[in-house]
Amino acid sequence: MTDPDTILLETEESMTKALEYLKNEVRGIRTGRASPAMVEFIKADYYGSMTDLKSLAAISVPEPSQLLIKPFDTGAVGAIKQAIETSGLGLNPQVEGKQIRLIVPALSTERRTQLSAKVKKMGEEQKTAIRNVRRDANKHAENLTKQAGAHFPEDEIETLKEEIQKLLKKFEDEIDKRVEDKVKEIQTV
Repeated sequence: MTDPDTILLETEESMTKALEYLKNEVRGIRTGRASPAMVEFIKADYYGSMTDLKSLAAISVPEPSQLLIKPFDTGAVGAIKQAIETSGLGLNPQVEGKQIRLIVPALSTERRTQLSAKVKKMGEEQKTAIRNVRRDANKHAENLTKQAGAHFPEDEIETLKEEIQKLLKKFEDEIDKRVEDKVKEIQTV
């Protein structure tokens, strides 16, 4: 049997997942500044197993426009270099003995605009996702009136719908803020 509290809880959980997904996706988007988040989820073929870069190496930022990757196992240098080259980030890894240096070039104005548009699109996709969560939650709220063995007054259902709407607004605002912050970061030279 479902009740208003369960509906609200599940709605908030689903909306939180959409927000978390956006946070993770946006972290990997390149700005003009070097960040370990750019490469930590690149998968390298490590002895036949696709492994995240962060599990294979220490990633540091010696300068704002550089990343230094020091593999825990020096035998992984070649696999890491290849993974970065095929990642689509457009970075050129330079092997220096047992480590790899990545120089992050400054972004062109055109590229900044493209990345900003991509971030905004990601934000819109997650807003659509949370609106779908709201729609489903409202359906569940409607179904409470038809539920056998329990009676929920109309005003309780209306209050539940208002709470669902408040949740939606809260998460939409959070998504907008994340998108705005990332776009600002991309546009900052």
